[in-house]
Order: sequence, then structure tokens, then C-alpha cells
Amino acid sequence: MKPNIHPDYHEINIIMTDGTEFKTRSCMGQPGETLRLDIDSKSHPAWTGVQRVMDTGGQVAKFNKKFASIGLRKK
Repeated sequence: MKPNIHPDYHEINIIMTDGTEFKTRSCMGQPGETLRLDIDSKSHPAWTGVQRVMDTGGQVAKFNKKFASIGLRKK
């Protein structure tokens, strides 16, 4: 391998969505930095099998109203 071309590989702290912490090695950030996860295997629907549909502010209804006429033939 060529010298001095690889990023620094150091230890960082990971905080999961449920608050558990562990240390791992990464090229991200500076040594000792903390990475807080918004989604992990304990909360993501792909691993939990539970899906939630969140309609904040009627966005789905607004979308359906705006694009309801698409695909209808006009005479």
C-alpha cells in the first residue's frame, strides 16, 4: 500500500436510538467523537417488521388532491 494516502482510523462512540452506547473504529470525524443514530436496527421497519405511516399536516391528502386528475382522459 502507498504510505500517507489513507484516512486516519480511530475510535469513536456510537449512541443507538434506545440510548445504548458502544465504541467502534471509524474514519468519521475526530478521535473520541460521538455519533448519534436516528435510525438503527432496533427501530427501522426493515428489521422490526412494523411500519408506521405518518401523515403530518395532511401531506398525503394534499398530494392526492393535487394529482387526482392525472391519468384521467379529457374530452
